[in-house]
Amino acid sequence: MSSIPVTDAPLLEPIRRRTALLRAGLGAIVVGAVVAATLVARHPQRETIVQIPGGSTAIVVLDVSASISSETYSQIGTTLSALADEGGRYGLVVFSDQAYEALPPGSPASDLRPLVRYFTLPRQQGEGVPPQFPANPWTRSFTGGTKISAGLTLAHDIAVAGGVTQPAVVLVSDLDDDPQDVRRLGAVLFAYRRDAIPVQVVALDPSAQDRALFTRILGRKVVVHGSPATGGFTVRSRTPFPWALVGLALLAAAALAVEALWSPRLEWGGRTA
Repeated sequence: MSSIPVTDAPLLEPIRRRTALLRAGLGAIVVGAVVAATLVARHPQRETIVQIPGGSTAIVVLDVSASISSETYSQIGTTLSALADEGGRYGLVVFSDQAYEALPPGSPASDLRPLVRYFTLPRQQGEGVPPQFPANPWTRSFTGGTKISAGLTLAHDIAVAGGVTQPAVVLVSDLDDDPQDVRRLGAVLFAYRRDAIPVQVVALDPSAQDRALFTRILGRKVVVHGSPATGGFTVRSRTPFPWALVGLALLAAAALAVEALWSPRLEWGGRTA
């Protein structure tokens, strides 16, 4: 006999269903946590250039003035590529001594990807012919002096007048501002602080004096410094190994094992004649 005849077997049916649901739930947690941990762990060392608050729409303010040399182009390419990889929604303001809106806020991060090629050194095609950065759309008709306030003012106007939800700004610049622009720059940065719009700065090999100015105004934590030799940046954060998901999977598996051992499967049937 494989089952125990019980007269009131129907009364045990709710308990059987509850036990089955419990086991199914624990099993689903185990499978889900293992799958999630596997997906996250595929890129455990992914770097984050800047820390943008979750749910924010960031506006990238990109410096293409004459002071941006080819030596810092790779840093711009690294920044744009990293932002595109991180996903999210962005706007783009390009500035020199004036500024214009290149991408409206809310554009997908992938829209930044086509710009990366302008700041990426191609492979060398032949011996004795050093590779050159591709000609970008701003060199001849737009590139000029540097007025950082122009880019930040336009980004602020877009964020406020455009009703952007949870705006944030990422300034990508060598911080070599026109001395006559410093007062206006201070005023617009004060407006950002007043309106609680966070600003992150990716500094492209800045001078000590320019770095000190922005650090004094914005704080040390928001200025990320580039490395002119490698195009790399101080890493603000990395995607950690998903130990929490692994722990959840192990805990659910242990609970499932304890439940199975403590309450072995019991079959029953109605009383037979």
